Amino acid sequence: MTESLTVRDNRTGQEYDVPITDGTIRAADLGKIKADDETPGLAVYDPGFVNTASCRSSVTYIDGDKGILEYRGYPIEQLAEHSSFLEVAYLLIHGHLPSKEEHDAWVHEITYHTFVHENVKTFMQGFRYDAHPMGMLMASTGALSTFYPESRDISDEQNRHMQMVRMIAKMPTLGAWAFRHAQGKPYVYPDNDLSYTGNFLSMLFKMSETKFEADPRLVKALDTLFILHADHEQNCSTNAVRSVGSSQVDPYSAVAAGVGALYGPLHGGANEAVLRMLKRIGSKENIPAFIEGVKAGNERLMGFGHRVYKNFDPRATIIKKACDDVFEVTGVNPLLEIAKELEKIALEDEYFVKRKLYPNVDFYSGLIYEAFQFPPEMFTVLFAIGRTPGWLAQWSELVTDKEQKIARPKQIYTGDRTLQFTPASQRWA
Repeated sequence: MTESLTVRDNRTGQEYDVPITDGTIRAADLGKIKADDETPGLAVYDPGFVNTASCRSSVTYIDGDKGILEYRGYPIEQLAEHSSFLEVAYLLIHGHLPSKEEHDAWVHEITYHTFVHENVKTFMQGFRYDAHPMGMLMASTGALSTFYPESRDISDEQNRHMQMVRMIAKMPTLGAWAFRHAQGKPYVYPDNDLSYTGNFLSMLFKMSETKFEADPRLVKALDTLFILHADHEQNCSTNAVRSVGSSQVDPYSAVAAGVGALYGPLHGGANEAVLRMLKRIGSKENIPAFIEGVKAGNERLMGFGHRVYKNFDPRATIIKKACDDVFEVTGVNPLLEIAKELEKIALEDEYFVKRKLYPNVDFYSGLIYEAFQFPPEMFTVLFAIGRTPGWLAQWSELVTDKEQKIARPKQIYTGDRTLQFTPASQRWA
């Protein structure tokens, strides 16, 4: 039986049969509904695209009501426990788990493309001493397109592969150098003997020692965080990558747009807001008063609730476990006790339970980043490094999707019409 929607236009009395496919109707089918031949067809008004599908995708599946997150069909819990970030990156981009040979070749390619042209170093050194690392990352990511002009040929599959390898490989280098720049420290070159995440930590924290090797527990925790951030369906930054990428621009420019979107406090800065909240609470004794302030509308409970997840955020449970591993090495962050008590009260209080305000991925991630001694402005850079494979998987899918067109949303015009222009000589007389 064909599924369809019958729409009656009360302006004309005419009925339309609109096909339903995958739980959606095509906006173009609504465009056929007109009051008369002289007026445009119906359009959908949907600020923020909260109920509009812009693409078909097989990259990431989310069921917000049930708290499910899957990459290419694999539950995030299994990937976080048993996989590595580079294996997950391969899965997202290629659509399947790698064989031993594919995995080894993939890791080798990325490891040996972590170096950047020396002119990139000069470019980054040109920023002010107090430049925000996300601004530096956005600019340097876009600048890579000028070092690889062949990246504009997005129709060539092998060329696309090479650019995606380069971008995943070089993002930690750019991120680490932005971190060192803010501290006035010399940039550290990649170490090809180390793992992807181990090498990133080396570029961040190496000083005068000949070899820097981070504690394996810290490497594993950060690798897990990268996995959890690797993709999250059609969020703001992914939509930005797809929208800019729809013009058939090179992938560096498209991903730079994603970094720019992630820069905004409503997208990438939530974990920093959680830290500020915990520090303002100050101690466990102050939590009841804070909770009452939230209920009265005088305080905001950061790190709880999610636009997509109406149940628990599956990533939050995994991050909570990673917290324990990190604090074994760094010592317990005093804010952790406040966070745990706040979570306990919020999960038991009817006010929050009724509103389905469960901890999200940002609630504990900021505590981990602070334990690593990252300043808050670096939190979003770490997010961007982890998200790069997801952006690229979505970009690659877009490029090969024959249904995709250049992004060009409709608007509802609300301004003046047919005004008569008066020349300046008369207006100013």
